[in-house]
Amino acid sequence: MRLGRVWTPNGPRPVAQDGDRWVVVSDLYDPDRRLLDEWYPVQGAELLAPCEPYVVMGMAHNSGPGDRALAPQAFSKSTRSVVGPGAPVALSGVDGATAVEGELAVVIGRRARRLTIDEVPDVILGWTIGNDVTAVDQIALDDKMTQAKNGDGFTPIGPWIETDLDPSDVEIVVDVDGVTQARSSTAGLAWNVAEQLVYLTQHLTLGPGDVVLTGAPGTTAAARPGQRARVSIAGIGTLENPTV
Repeated sequence: MRLGRVWTPNGPRPVAQDGDRWVVVSDLYDPDRRLLDEWYPVQGAELLAPCEPYVVMGMAHNSGPGDRALAPQAFSKSTRSVVGPGAPVALSGVDGATAVEGELAVVIGRRARRLTIDEVPDVILGWTIGNDVTAVDQIALDDKMTQAKNGDGFTPIGPWIETDLDPSDVEIVVDVDGVTQARSSTAGLAWNVAEQLVYLTQHLTLGPGDVVLTGAPGTTAAARPGQRARVSIAGIGTLENPTV
């Protein structure tokens, strides 16, 4: 099932796709969600970030098998940095180099705390595309990565949530201004999604709508103001945002 959020004359609405229509649903996170008598055409719909997280976590040093020699580690991103498809990413005024990072993002569907591997599938609502925008030169100045990861628009997610996806080997492609800069697969991640969620939930509680950026397996590209960054993930779609 494809879920998301669209802007309507009545404000933001949670929706599910039914053919060529976005149909408003009673609750994105309820497995027994109902389709309501309100719908909008898919063509021309203004898509928003598909969820409104209270918590956004990113996995650090999870870009390749060699990182498995390190203990898993995560960083937090401000929910105010979350934007949807087409929204601008503010790179002007950032000191030093900046980059876009295409990542598979997990959207949590229910409360998750101290998970075991077997419990992980039950807490996942679905999968979306994440762009973990980074002020690269700021990392050396701040080991908590607050300066590097939290600029305005630094966490585009979207365009929607796919509930049916095998995350083990999904191709990720990063384009800048229409030119492919990086191509890889989630198979290259040091820590798989289940291992990541087990690790994270030993230290914090995740809940409905929260997002985990699972790592960039070589899917990073330099970016500067005035460009268009596009991340495509097989089985989900394409997320595109301008840099300003």
